[in-house]
Order: sequence, then C-alpha cells, then structure tokens
Amino acid sequence: MSDPFDFNRITRQSKNLAVKLTARGEQRVRSGHPWIFEHHIEQLKADGQTGDIAIIFSHKKNQVLGIGLYDPDSPICIKMLHHGSGKTIDTTFFEGRVEVAYKKRIPLLQTDTNSYRLLFGENDGFPGLIADVYAEVLVIKLYSTIWLPWFKALLDKLLSLSGAGVAVLRLSRKLIQSPPDGLRDGMVIFGSLDGEDVVFKEHGVRFSANVIQGHKTGYFLDHRHNRKRVGELSQGKSVLDVFAYSGGFSVHALVGGATEVTSVDISRQALDQASNNVWLNEFNGSHICLAGDAFKIMKELAEQGKTYDMVVIDPPSFAKQQSEIDRAKHKYANLTEIGSRLTSSNGLLVLASCSSRISKQSFFDVVETTLRRVGRRFKCLEKSDHDIDHPVSFPEGAYLKCGFYRFID
Repeated sequence: MSDPFDFNRITRQSKNLAVKLTARGEQRVRSGHPWIFEHHIEQLKADGQTGDIAIIFSHKKNQVLGIGLYDPDSPICIKMLHHGSGKTIDTTFFEGRVEVAYKKRIPLLQTDTNSYRLLFGENDGFPGLIADVYAEVLVIKLYSTIWLPWFKALLDKLLSLSGAGVAVLRLSRKLIQSPPDGLRDGMVIFGSLDGEDVVFKEHGVRFSANVIQGHKTGYFLDHRHNRKRVGELSQGKSVLDVFAYSGGFSVHALVGGATEVTSVDISRQALDQASNNVWLNEFNGSHICLAGDAFKIMKELAEQGKTYDMVVIDPPSFAKQQSEIDRAKHKYANLTEIGSRLTSSNGLLVLASCSSRISKQSFFDVVETTLRRVGRRFKCLEKSDHDIDHPVSFPEGAYLKCGFYRFID
C-alpha cells in the first residue's frame, strides 16, 4: 500500500520573529531548557505562523539568547533549536543534526539490531518529532506542525542515512483530531508497504511492529537493554511478564532459555501480537497468555500460592499529571508487594516505571522501602534507564527506570 504525497502542499517559507522574554523566561533559556511557555514571553514583534523561526532576545539587553520554532497552538509556544547566537537555521542545520544523531546510534547497529530510534525529540534537537526505524521502514511521528516547512528535507535526509525504502507518517492524538492539510495518521509517504506489520530484530531476537495502527510508532524501543538483560537471566527459569503488551520481555525470556513464560495484559489484541512475536523465534519453553486486569490477575495468582523464578512488571505511566504522583507511588508500592509474593526464594523481581513525573530516585525508594517492609532481603543487581538510542538532554526527557532485584532467602 502506498500514498503518494505532494509535499509542496505543506512546505512553505518560514519567516523570522523577534521574541523578547520575561526575566523568568530568560533564566529558563540560559539554563539550556528547550521549552518556552507563553507566560515567558514579554513581547512578540510580529504576528507569526506555526513553524516560523523565533529569534530569542534577553529581557533587558536585547542580547540574542537562542533560536526556536514558533508553535502558537501549543502551551510550549516556542521550542528551542539552539542556545546562543551565531547559527543560521536552514536545511543544512537540520541535516547536520540528523547526522549527529545517527552517529550516536552506530554502536547499537553493530549488535544484530535493525530497529532503533533515530530522532528522540528535544533530546536530539528535534522538539515535537520522533523518527524510528524498523528494518527498512522509517516511521516519523509528528507531535507538532512546526516541522511542516522542513518536512521534505528532513524526510530525504532520514531516508538517506537510515537506508529505509519505506516511510510511514504517524500523528499525535491532537494532530489526528485536526490533521494538517492532506496528511493522515498511518499514511505511507514514501515507497510502498505490503502489510501493516514489519518484522525487525533487536539483539538477534525477532519481533513485528504494526507501523500503521500500533501504539506510538508500533513498538517500545526504549526497553531494549532491559529486555536483553531479562533474556540473559532467564535460562532454566519460570517467568511472569506483567503488563506484557506485545511480549517484549516474554520473547527475550523464551529465547534466553526460560522453561515457562506467562504473559499478562488487559488487551487480548496485544497478547495475540505477543504470541505472534513468540513464534517468530526458536525456543523450547512454553508460553501462556492471561488476559485481564493485571492487578487482579497478580492477586489471584498470589492467593493460589503461585510463584515464579522471575517476575517482570512494566506498567504504563501512572502519573501523567502532577496531581497523580502520590496515587502512582501507591500503585508502584502495591505492585512491588504483590510482585514480591509471586517471586520464589532467591528469585528475581524486575520493576520498571515510565512515569516522567516520578524521578528515578523516588521510584527506587518506593520499591526498596516496600521490599524491606514486607521482609524480603534483596540485592540490587542493576538499575538502568533508556537505551543508547534514547539520549536525555533535559530533565523532562528522562522517564524510564528499571531495577533488577535478586532476593536473598
């Protein structure tokens, strides 16, 4: 399937806007933060359109502090591209940024892996834009239309560097509700695709991603290192994978030699995808799927006295707003307690969080305090975060944390 698209319909010439900041806004930019909110702006010298280049001036001295892209439809109305002066924002500038990002991923591509995040939003200097590669398919996800004036040039560079022969466009929920002219979520914007599912590898293990309708861009690439570690620790083990989604941890465990893996998820469709991913690989163990509410299933298994050599718990974000932080911590404590009951003597409990509003230290404090409270002695084997293709350049960019806890019984 293919959707030829005339990029001239969305490409336009950006103009420059002079923006004077408040004292608070100036302080924020000088700290290197990539976001400027509306209340940080004291004066905008002219009416601007989405994607125009904002030249950022200091509060009093009219000193150039940096350059960003103007996004009037977002609470983050200027997304910074460069801090300081002396830069020209043009196609060459963005192509250089893509090249820098690609070079950071080269070590990963030498590990029998052909799936990776090529651009990680603000962290790679592309706020509001994600680019993932699955084998020969490039998936670009737009969270803002600030990139439309530059989209064709970016697409060409991304295709050239990645070697992809197909490109798919995914849109954020907001853009799906009000799509840019002629664009739609899941459209093939370069090449042709035989089906929605694309098979790819991570560390030699095979998976498939639905790049047209799947969550995010089709798969969660950020946990790659943690999935690999689970596989390395699974030989001869029984494994419970909670919030399994499409089976990332489950598949690595089976390929790593687990005797039995049980995948739990509320979505039957996700578990079907997990089963499909399992059968893309060679293994000797057995695979069981349990569909339903993870908290209820874990509680039922614990009441039955069921235990596993390894329990992996990787829930969705529990704190999308500041007001949800305390409730999220309570849920993490609850999962830790039930997970410890389901983990056998001298077993391994793996707990992860993708809630950016909960710091790494806070998450691990909750987990370890709970384990001490329930009386399980443990040794922390590893604490990890994002894989190499998810670099972090500002505080809000850090969201993933994962702990490996070996019980000493």
